[in-house]
Amino acid sequence: MKKYILLGCGLLWMSASFAQNGKWQNLFNGKDLKGWKQLNGKATYEVKNGEIIGTTVIAEPNSFLATEKDYGDFIFEVEYKLDKDFNSGIQFRSQSKSDYQNGRVFGYQMEVDPSERRWSGGVYEEGRRGWLYPLDLNPVAQKAYKANTWNKYRIECRGSEIRTFINGVPAAHVIDPELPSGFIALQVHGIGKKQEDVGKTIRWKNIRIIENPAASQYSPYDDVYVVNNIPNTLSEQEKRQGIRLLWDGSTTKGWRGAYKPAFPAKGWEIKDGTLSVLSSDGKESTNGGDIVTDEEFAAFDLEFDFKLTEGANSGVKYFVTESEKNAGSAIGLEYQVLDDDKHPDAKLGAAGNRKLGSLYDLIPAYKFGNSHKKIGEWNHGRVVVYPDNRVEHWLNGHKVVSYVRGDNIYKALVARSKYEKYPDFGVAPKGHILLQDHGNNVSYRSVKIKILK
Repeated sequence: MKKYILLGCGLLWMSASFAQNGKWQNLFNGKDLKGWKQLNGKATYEVKNGEIIGTTVIAEPNSFLATEKDYGDFIFEVEYKLDKDFNSGIQFRSQSKSDYQNGRVFGYQMEVDPSERRWSGGVYEEGRRGWLYPLDLNPVAQKAYKANTWNKYRIECRGSEIRTFINGVPAAHVIDPELPSGFIALQVHGIGKKQEDVGKTIRWKNIRIIENPAASQYSPYDDVYVVNNIPNTLSEQEKRQGIRLLWDGSTTKGWRGAYKPAFPAKGWEIKDGTLSVLSSDGKESTNGGDIVTDEEFAAFDLEFDFKLTEGANSGVKYFVTESEKNAGSAIGLEYQVLDDDKHPDAKLGAAGNRKLGSLYDLIPAYKFGNSHKKIGEWNHGRVVVYPDNRVEHWLNGHKVVSYVRGDNIYKALVARSKYEKYPDFGVAPKGHILLQDHGNNVSYRSVKIKILK
């Protein structure tokens, strides 16, 4: 494959070894589409007035105008404008292979989404895993997109680290090792057979890139939430934000059995960076039993990955005081971990408040269309407890539960639940974090925490 580098208004042919590392290079000469190729759909792309203009075509799949060259570590910038608002995106580190869905484009995409959900700037993986960074994770950036005018996108890739910026505002931050390099592409989204969407356009200009930037050329670290898909690790930005591993990925350090002085001698397994409850009789705490942190926590941001087996049940509890001395699972507020389709507990309770992500037996989790992974795949859970007692449950980047611990609504929910017999349930000033043994095989990893003040 020939390699192209476009400098100024002229096309320069050279090998990749002569790329000007650390310097801006134009990827579009303002005159034609040399150095680019079209993939998948047949939307139209044309050059006019120094802009690339993409136009929707009925009954065509997503179309991509892709660079002929692949890029690994880089800083990329482009300006775009939607004449009429519709979905689009900028592909990067993307690929098209004949042995994958007949050449379908797959790879990272910086989203262009001016809809009411306002996810422009988020990171989506086209053709494979879907959303990696829904922009609900960064509400500040949801305000950065400007309708009916030019917007500036910036993408920074360094090793497994991906960062996006929209009009100078930090948007997404993802740590993901899946695709170390690939082409960059401009998307015209498919419109199906919607006649009213025919002829909608998106325009791009000032397309440029720095290959293999110096460390000083990347943006400084900030407070943006990080999605880290490398198990049991902390990125530099996470460390700077005060996040730490609550489970170290290999030992029982920092954990013990609930109501016990030591970690259970059976019922739990640590292997290949996962902490797993072993399958037993499907009942609460009759094998190894629950495990809890040595530490207690008051206000915090807790994250964890979990993987269910078919029909499995477990849970992550917080504000566990062990004061009840009850039989079975220790008492605490519970982020439900459950196979909703195969475990009977999903049909109990009220209004689905025992399903995945719910505040168990109190508040049902809102279910988004893409918030649940398949059984056997890793899910990402998150519990945020603010100093003012606001609490959130998150599932795979979506906020699914929100409540205020100890307010009148909370008290009313407790009064009609299985916890009504426990005085001051869930309102202790601090407590342990618990992983539940419910007699089913469930695995955990990447358990992290940040103390909130």
